[in-house]
Amino acid sequence: MSAEKQYIDLFTQYEDVVRRHALGCMNALRTQAFSDFEQAGFPSLKQEDFRYTDVAQSFAPNYGLNVNRLNVPITPDDVFRCNVPDMRTHLSFVVNDSFHEDARSGETLPEGIYAGGLKTFIERYPDVASRYYGQLAGTSGDAVTALNTMFVQDGFVLYVPRNRKLDHTVQLVNIFRSMVDIMANRRILVIMEPCSEARLLVCDHSLDDVKCLSTQVIEIFAGEGAFFDYYDLEESTVSTTRYSSLYVNQEAHSNVLVNGITLNNGLTRNNYRIRLNGEHAETTLCGMAIQDKNQQVDTCTHIMHAVPHCKSTELFKNVLDDHSIGAFSGRILVKEGAAKTEAFQTNRNMCMTREAKMYSKPQLEIYADDVKCSHGMTTGQLDENALFYMQSRGISRDEARTLLSVAFTSDVIENVRLTPLKERLHYLVEKRFRGELVQCAGCKAVF
Repeated sequence: MSAEKQYIDLFTQYEDVVRRHALGCMNALRTQAFSDFEQAGFPSLKQEDFRYTDVAQSFAPNYGLNVNRLNVPITPDDVFRCNVPDMRTHLSFVVNDSFHEDARSGETLPEGIYAGGLKTFIERYPDVASRYYGQLAGTSGDAVTALNTMFVQDGFVLYVPRNRKLDHTVQLVNIFRSMVDIMANRRILVIMEPCSEARLLVCDHSLDDVKCLSTQVIEIFAGEGAFFDYYDLEESTVSTTRYSSLYVNQEAHSNVLVNGITLNNGLTRNNYRIRLNGEHAETTLCGMAIQDKNQQVDTCTHIMHAVPHCKSTELFKNVLDDHSIGAFSGRILVKEGAAKTEAFQTNRNMCMTREAKMYSKPQLEIYADDVKCSHGMTTGQLDENALFYMQSRGISRDEARTLLSVAFTSDVIENVRLTPLKERLHYLVEKRFRGELVQCAGCKAVF
């Protein structure tokens, strides 16, 4: 049986059950998503953007899927704490792919602002949900997004109305909890109305020694003059496979920062698609991955400048050890008429062994005059001269390697606009390079 066939058969058999445990706009998109999935199928290794990640192989195993919404015996808000110093957050949990409705958020959110489950949001704001849900994450030609749209039954929503500001960061903790191999289809919807401001930190954790597969679709709408930060911290296990697709639409004068950091994983595919759709919009897209063993991180980005006077800055770094594999494909498209565009893309990679592999493909497509655009890529090893110099000053070779690796990644972390999180990430990255990071230091989880 092909990887696609098992999901086609599963949806055909359980479509009524899936719909019964979901609502409104989620169900409205399923039929089209199913048709798109049947037609497209999983991408093959012959396709340019998937040359290094075998999607069909990832989805071929028989994972458990909780279509009946059976309760998972876990109370995360009683046992999970994130004690990053001086960082106050509104805390929420998604267990596998269900929002944990009983989770305590700490402080009450300001009036009008919503941070909670997708199903509840659809019940309270059906018109708003229908206006935004699924409008960026198209299913035509994207099998994983189509699969997610077919099966998703819950998710997380951050909704900030016009002129409202959320002072404390919203933190969403995604937890895998299962005694058998499991698949989770997660959804995040962020709606930032004009002149609103907020930050969202998403932390991914796998806690059990089973195979976990997640599809995650994130849609971010930044209205005129909105200011939004999205931080994604992956600290899972080598038995976890993650396919994440993030879509952003920015209106005039909006400012969006997306920063994704992988400290531990198995196989990760991150897709970023950002459209600057209003003049004087600005986006910063950055990320880094620290890999060893046989870990793999594949990043594919697409930033579209659709109008004049916008700016995008893109920076991705990878440190690869042992037999790990990294891939980066970055495309910047400046459409006709998008004059005065500023777009800068940088990809820097460091291979610590000869066995580590890194594949990089930066791209610029410019169809407008009077623009400032650049892209650059380097892949190399640690500077032997720098290692020798540090050793001559009494620093051991292992310590010198660690210090140089930490320094190599620091500029990605410096893009974090939340000081307590920035300081914690510097600490976590150093622990990771020293081989001391078992779980996110600062997280207290006992299950």
